[in-house]
Parts: sequence; C-alpha cells; structure tokens
Amino acid sequence: MIKKLSLIALTLVLTTSCVSKKIYTDLESKYATLRKENRKISDENADLKKELLLAQNRLSQLQRDYDDITTKRHQLQKDYDLTSTNLKNLQESYQALEKNSSSAIAENAKKNRELLAQLEAKEQALAAENSRLQKLKQDMESRSQRIAELESVIASKDAAMNKLKDAISKALTNFEGKGLTVEQRDGKVYVSMENKLLFQSGSWAVGANGKQAVKQLGSVLAENPDIAILIEGHTDSDPYNGTGQLSSNWDLSTKRATAIVEILKENSRINPENLTAAGRSEYAPIASNDTNEGKAKNRRIEVILTPKLDEISRLLND
Repeated sequence: MIKKLSLIALTLVLTTSCVSKKIYTDLESKYATLRKENRKISDENADLKKELLLAQNRLSQLQRDYDDITTKRHQLQKDYDLTSTNLKNLQESYQALEKNSSSAIAENAKKNRELLAQLEAKEQALAAENSRLQKLKQDMESRSQRIAELESVIASKDAAMNKLKDAISKALTNFEGKGLTVEQRDGKVYVSMENKLLFQSGSWAVGANGKQAVKQLGSVLAENPDIAILIEGHTDSDPYNGTGQLSSNWDLSTKRATAIVEILKENSRINPENLTAAGRSEYAPIASNDTNEGKAKNRRIEVILTPKLDEISRLLND
C-alpha cells in the first residue's frame, strides 16, 4: 500500500498544475459536504434534546390540568351530595304537608322539580368532568410512557458509548500518555491523537506506531456497527510552507483525516458508510498557539464517535 501511495504521489507531482487544481477542488468540495453532514448531526442532536424538554413541559402542564379537574370534581361531588340532602329534606316536608295544605303541597312540589332539575344538571356536569378527567389521564399516561421510552433509549445510548469508551481505552492503553487521549462528553466519545504519534512534520503518511494505534482502534469500532465515525484533521496556526500537492493547512488537515479513514477501511468489518473524513485546519484549537506545547496539542487527529439516532427519531415521529 505504501509503495502504491508513493507511486501515486510521484505521478501527481509529475502531472501538470491543472491536475493539482482539480484534486484541490475535489477535496474542497468533499470537505464542504462533510462539514454540512457534521452540522446536520449536531442539529439533529439539539432537536432531540429540545423535543425531550418540550415533552417534559407538556407532561407537567397535563399534571397541573389533572389536579385542577380533580379539585373541580370534588367540589361538584360536594354540591351533588348537598343537593341530594336538600331534596330528601323537601320530600320529607312534602309528606308532612300533604295532609294539611294543598297550596303548601303545590309549592313544595315546585321546589322539588327545581331541585331535581338542578340535580340532573349537576349530574351531567359531573359526568362531563369525569370524562374529561379520564381523557387527560390517558393522555398524560401516554406522554409519560413516551418520555420514559425516550429516556430509556438515551440512557441506553449513553451506556453503550461509555462501554465503547472503556473498550477503546483498554485497546489503546499502550498509547495513552504518548499523545493519545480518550474521553466521553455530550453523549459522544472523542479519541484524540497528537500528530507526534501519527505523522512527520508536513506529511500525511501515517507512521508505523500510529498505524498500529489506528488499527487497534478499528478493531473496537468493528464491534460497534451502529456508531457514526467522524475523523477530523487539525493543524496549528503556522502557515503551511511545503511544496507539491498541498497549498495550505486546509489541504494538510484533510489529507491526514483521509489517511486515517483509509487505514480504518482496511478492516473489512467496518462499514465505509459509517466513516466521514473532515479537515478543520487551524480553526478548532484546544490550546493556545502562542507556545510550542500548545501548538503540539493543536496538531492532532480527532476521531468522534456518535451513536446513530434512528430509534429516537422513530419515537419522536410516532
């Protein structure tokens, strides 16, 4: 493979400047596409968190509505019981007055009819509130279940990413402290490899030690087919002064990211559709470029591992 790459590099050097410009244009186009895909993944993750927050707010509102309706139902029940008691008292009075006064009987009968009408209206109102309460309860239970499913899926994804981080740390334990770090944040796993582990200055050819580290990383990724793999190349702020195919730090960072992708592709169990290469040049530093130590940290490859969100999207669209 190295001999082939050397032959290709020699051929490209010998070709005209038009061919070099075409390669640059293609790389620039690929970079723009990969950057859009990266923004899309970030936007999807933000939308999912926003949807979870909206669902939780809606559940809180439903709980407040449920409590209000329960209070109204209790009040209606009290009114109903009081009306029933009054009706019973009037009926007893009616029986007592029936023997004494026809006019009193007529008046009592009128009040009875009024009370019966009131009682019927309250019964209807109580039935309507009970129906509304039941509907709200079902809606609240449905939303609670949906939130629980979303939280379960997110927790499962976080656990899987934590397990992946541990597996990567174990596989690369011989390289940690030699320009390689592994950490988990924001639901993703970040594997950072400084250029001193991978490349010579100004080159995108991966050295033997770096190739071993990338292959060991690939052996873990092959066991996790549901993980999206973004490889980002980064440089320091020093301008690129080399000659040949490259004209800037953009070119160099993209070439280095692509070189890592090519090594990972050698593992036939890694789906190429999960791989994305991107060059970030000097524009995503993690340290100050004012010192040599900071520049060394900025010259790096970052492998960003993100769980696929198909299951969460399905729950949100149901």
